[in-house]
Amino acid sequence: MVTIGSGAAELLHQARTKERAACIPEAVQCYEGAISEAERAGEKAILSEALRRLAVVLHHKNESGRAREFCKRGFKVAVEIRNDILAAEALNTMGGLAVRMGDIEEAREHFRQALERGGHSRELRARVELNLGVLSNIRGELVNAVQHYERSVESYRATNDEHGSATAYVNLGIVHTDLRQYDWADSYFSKSLEIAERAGDAHLQGMCLVNHAEAHFFRGRYEEARRMSEAALAIFDQLDSRADKSEAYKMIGMVYRETGRPALAESRMRTAIELAVSAGSVLNEAEAARELALLMQAMGRNQDALTLLNTAHRLFGRLDARVARPVREARVVRLVLGVGPVGDGRHGVGRAVRDGASVERDGTAARRQPRAGGRPAARVRPDDRLAHDHQSGGAAEALVGASRPNRHGGAARHGIVVVPCPMCALR
Repeated sequence: MVTIGSGAAELLHQARTKERAACIPEAVQCYEGAISEAERAGEKAILSEALRRLAVVLHHKNESGRAREFCKRGFKVAVEIRNDILAAEALNTMGGLAVRMGDIEEAREHFRQALERGGHSRELRARVELNLGVLSNIRGELVNAVQHYERSVESYRATNDEHGSATAYVNLGIVHTDLRQYDWADSYFSKSLEIAERAGDAHLQGMCLVNHAEAHFFRGRYEEARRMSEAALAIFDQLDSRADKSEAYKMIGMVYRETGRPALAESRMRTAIELAVSAGSVLNEAEAARELALLMQAMGRNQDALTLLNTAHRLFGRLDARVARPVREARVVRLVLGVGPVGDGRHGVGRAVRDGASVERDGTAARRQPRAGGRPAARVRPDDRLAHDHQSGGAAEALVGASRPNRHGGAARHGIVVVPCPMCALR
């Protein structure tokens, strides 16, 4: 967005390079230098972008209050120079910050305004669509989430933004984990990690690892889940991102819980809660509290379990996530939705429903019939063709009788379905 040439632009470029390489103190220093130089030279466009990007770094450093102030400054500068794209970028970032703080309606309004101002920009639309998918993901509206993620990938690919597509792939991997389509989740996470490593984006690498670990966890591959979670934790520790460290500690605690090490599990999960609280991450706090409640229940500490479940329910309620609704019989209704190539909106989720994907009475999905003269679509990897399922009630509902894997590879009936922790496009 910025042409290198001035001192401010050069500092901004250096800051972005340092940030991706996880050299956070140096990145902050370069962003601050870019802001000072842009103010001195009257380069308002660079000033707006530097303020917004510094806000993202401060947010990951758990300085959310300062982050919001810097982002608001960036927005005001963009409005002042009548640059709708920069203003929309700032609104999108403000929405992403609001999501992490649990202010879902505020986030939705920021994203709506961002599309109004800058929706003609494919780069901006890609990020906003991804973030709208995150909101749907949190609410358990997986079909809507998939539609937003597909539109995001379409826009990213139209602008040859491979790195942006990798962020959407992470979230598609999360959706497929929620739907228990683990081979598909593996494909998306692996593809995203490959791109993140090539781009040198440490934070994205960590997000790929910690979310892929969850897919391994649900397959009973506990050693692989632990290894990936610890690798992610090392990255997040270097970045000093407490919210992300909370996610990694939670995953490690879950592995210890399922492998019969309750003391270690409790220690890691309580650390996860503390980190989430200190970072102001409502979603991570709710998830960690819920997972710790399962441990307390298994240990016979029922009062502690009840207290933690009440806490989780209250926090999920703030996010408008669908949780804690008991039912006599938990029945997962799955719709097999055929989706066209990434970036091809002609075969989206809506069309799959219209074309007659049906659900059998026992809750399993009926195989779609091919069109006359055609053959059923083959399921292949994310670079070619995608397939998506929808889970009735949403991935975030706590359903009595829902199954979780245990350390023997079977299913432990904990009555909880995991809530997704998708990745926002703050930049």
